[in-house]
Amino acid sequence: MKKILTVLVLLAFIVPSFAQDVEKTEFTAYIGETTVNNQGSYTPDFRFDGTNRKVRNVILLIGDGMGLAAVNAGMYANGGELTITNLHTYGYVRTQSDSDFTTDSAASGTAYATGQKTTNSFLGMNPAKEAIPNIPERLEPLGFACGVVSTDNLNGATPAAFFAHQESRNATAEIWADLPAAHLDFASAGTMGVFEEQSDSTRIAILERYTLVNNLDAVDGAAAPVLFLPPSVALAERGDYLPATTRKAIEYLSKQSKKGFFLMVEGARIDKEEHSNNTYGFVREMLDFDKAVEEAIRFAEKDGHTLVIISADHETGGVALRGGDPDQGFIRTAFASTSHTGITVPLFAFGPQSQQFRCFQENSDVSNKIVEILTGRNPAK
Repeated sequence: MKKILTVLVLLAFIVPSFAQDVEKTEFTAYIGETTVNNQGSYTPDFRFDGTNRKVRNVILLIGDGMGLAAVNAGMYANGGELTITNLHTYGYVRTQSDSDFTTDSAASGTAYATGQKTTNSFLGMNPAKEAIPNIPERLEPLGFACGVVSTDNLNGATPAAFFAHQESRNATAEIWADLPAAHLDFASAGTMGVFEEQSDSTRIAILERYTLVNNLDAVDGAAAPVLFLPPSVALAERGDYLPATTRKAIEYLSKQSKKGFFLMVEGARIDKEEHSNNTYGFVREMLDFDKAVEEAIRFAEKDGHTLVIISADHETGGVALRGGDPDQGFIRTAFASTSHTGITVPLFAFGPQSQQFRCFQENSDVSNKIVEILTGRNPAK
């Protein structure tokens, strides 16, 4: 349900003479509401959380567009609980790109993937248009297994930032053509249909490199690297794709290397629903993302040497909470925008070394900390 509220905002500008000019700006805020069924949440034990135990595996979960208000909306709609908000360690991430105060997913994805800020729309390239190494390119030669999972298409900005090097996030054909050279043992995102649209040469190169499967059961026993392309990543059609594929990716990568693994998981469609100012949609995407987080947390709790990090590439929609009833699974939100905003986004962490993320930090800092925790070397130093 969506309503429209017209708001008058007073913007005050202080001038050197201490006089005050007041500008009246009128904008439209979209009001949405939804009611959902409580899916529960998971609270782990914290005996290894924040300790200095050795980290062998890192799972980075990125909620695209997931600002603090989106987390709160999902939490209150889910009876006041999420697995994410049950965690004890949290911080904040600044998302500005090298070129803009308000980042896009390509520049922020590149910062998370490479540890370097870049220009909006660039993937795996610095502002000088030079290719820069991403986390899988740094870790795989050292013996780590690496993977990506997303509810976007594989050429989407965030998953592509972890394997592609292109000047434009819209260079779909070129991004897919980068996949055969990627340092990935497991990749899954949309879709088989998008793959079939690529050129013969690109598809042949991918099939020469990857074992292509179209269902999760086929992953077991498949030779690495594996590419799982579902028929759809839309919420109404994908079922439990995100949590189930997260679980399968963890299982698969765990078997590929005794040294450890890195996995990036993206809940891509929180952002897409916020662009549409769709409360019903983004709350359900938040809850689906939280189930993927639960899979990562359950593994990390049992393993004892896995660090889980949950954050966002940026906030979308300027979301605010206007009311709710957690007991009834009801939430009412307002949107100030249909675009990204530059507000700081939350970060949650669980496992050994999680204390390193209890601060304000840049998105690029998160990447460099991951590499340093796993290898002992910080690429930024």
